Amino acid sequence: MTFEDSTEHGPFQPGPRPDTVIDRYGNVLTIPHDWKLLPPGDAGLTRRVKAAGPHWVVQEKKGRRTFSRGVWAASATILRIQQELEAERSTDSYVKKQAASARRREKAQAAYVEDFFAEVVAFLEFHRQYESIAEQLAKAVTRHATPVGSGTVARTQRIPVAQRAEAAVIAWMRHQTTGYDDMVIPRVRGKRREVRRLLAKRSHALLQAYRRGESIASDCPLQVALNNEVD
Repeated sequence: MTFEDSTEHGPFQPGPRPDTVIDRYGNVLTIPHDWKLLPPGDAGLTRRVKAAGPHWVVQEKKGRRTFSRGVWAASATILRIQQELEAERSTDSYVKKQAASARRREKAQAAYVEDFFAEVVAFLEFHRQYESIAEQLAKAVTRHATPVGSGTVARTQRIPVAQRAEAAVIAWMRHQTTGYDDMVIPRVRGKRREVRRLLAKRSHALLQAYRRGESIASDCPLQVALNNEVD
């Protein structure tokens, strides 16, 4: 296999040694001697290095999640682009542009948090005598689910925000009102999903009691969890 061929077999996995990677076909490839690993963390730098020429993207899958382990590329290329970016980022125009971008992101995030909170309240649809609990629960779920980079269902763009709100409520209740986090679940395919479905069913039943305005015991796990929330 030639070097040019190997660049088409990415993304790569970490190899058995620090100077190797594994391509999608299971081939172990040795890193070119004049290359270095650019670790993840600077999206702008990574984007420019990848556009500049040959490179190997390294990813590692753990469970259902895939993590970036960086990009291998020519050391001289990485150094040149780093220096160019440092010079660019030191200018007043760049600083002002970044500040404006940050303000736009903050404004968009604030609007999303507000919209998400409203969707959670709409999903809960508690009886009027439990409106204060609905608001308290919506605040707790929103606080947990909406931070940028949280990796929660609230941050996905694959489903409508109303569905995100419902999923976030059930996820919050699974962790806060059940013993899920302390359960010892057998490592059997589909078992964890089965447990989650069972707990979700219980959570929906509990929410229905609040929607119907039924009498709720003082030791209700939902109210206990909310009382333990820190504002």
